[in-house]
Amino acid sequence: MTAFPIATITGTAAQPVAAISERLNFHSKMAADWLTANGFELAIGAIAGLIIYALLRLMKRWAAAIARRSEHHFSLQAIAMRTLGKTSRFFRLTVSAQLVSAIASVPAAFSNMIFMLFTIATVIQVAIWLRETILGLLERRVSDSSASNETLTNAMVLIRVLVSGLLFAIAAIVIFDNLGVNVTGLIAGLGVGGIAIGLAAQGIFSDLFAAISIILDRPFKVGDLVSYDTSMATVEKIGMKSTRLRSITGELLVISNSKLLDLQITNVTSTEYRRTRYAIGLVYQTAPEKARAVPHMLQTIVEAEGANFVRAGFVGFGDSAINFDLFFDVISEDYEEIFSIRHRIGIAIIESFKQAGYEFAYPTQTTFTAAPDGALVMPYAGVPTVSPPKRSVSGKK
Repeated sequence: MTAFPIATITGTAAQPVAAISERLNFHSKMAADWLTANGFELAIGAIAGLIIYALLRLMKRWAAAIARRSEHHFSLQAIAMRTLGKTSRFFRLTVSAQLVSAIASVPAAFSNMIFMLFTIATVIQVAIWLRETILGLLERRVSDSSASNETLTNAMVLIRVLVSGLLFAIAAIVIFDNLGVNVTGLIAGLGVGGIAIGLAAQGIFSDLFAAISIILDRPFKVGDLVSYDTSMATVEKIGMKSTRLRSITGELLVISNSKLLDLQITNVTSTEYRRTRYAIGLVYQTAPEKARAVPHMLQTIVEAEGANFVRAGFVGFGDSAINFDLFFDVISEDYEEIFSIRHRIGIAIIESFKQAGYEFAYPTQTTFTAAPDGALVMPYAGVPTVSPPKRSVSGKK
């Protein structure tokens, strides 16, 4: 085996080392020259950067302290302070570095790198601020909801995941676009993937978003009495997939949230007042002066039972009665109280009218009978028979 000269090996290995050393010396000289030429601007920039970093840090601590001391955790001030309290250290450092780069004449390579880091930090920080603001406003919206804690917890976990995923996906696209990456394919891929997932889990997502809609929009809450279709029930639990209702007859009804929102729902509990109409029919034999007194009698009865009288009066001639209408309002959200007042007013009308000599009409049909001579035999006792008119015959005296 032929041995290579040691000198040759040493010389070959020394060439890269010498090149690296020469390159380091070159960059060191450039750095020294740049520090000598821009030392004053660099010092000013460094001082300004430190001041900005300190101010941002103080702002974060101040905002976090105010948010912790806030009596109303979901007030707008508390939400704003919590949002500022999420300012990251990476953002503060890049802001300071960008300020130094702007004041001092930093070499292009370092300036571009600092600007790239500043862009990434700013986009991420804005996404964090937006997430905290949106979630804070949503929590403020549902803070006074009486839905179960489990439902609210599950809903907020889902909302947090959806909001965070959406905002940071947009932030990633913005960052890649600023770095010169073609994001058209990425956007198209995210769109196609979202459509595929949405179609695959359409039923599940429809119920989930319906639950979020119920919690945020609050058409009803736990404990409310609601009416839908031909059913009436009390809301027992609002879940992420379905809502449980207890019917007035005792059965437990489980309805998916999406189907429930497709129905016309009447919230009986949240009604500030309930307007009631009573149709009253009196017999045709009622005297006119007694008919004129009906509205005043009805108003007296309604006001005596604690309801608000709206109107009452004659509305038309029926087949077997002269018809009156009564409208009154019961100012209450308690359905049991509303039902009780309506019952008392109805019984009071029956008693008062009976004592005053009024007769309620019911569907009847009167038959008139004619005598052999054509006289009408009236169906009422004491009413004389009506004789037919005499007809003259021509040619007779």
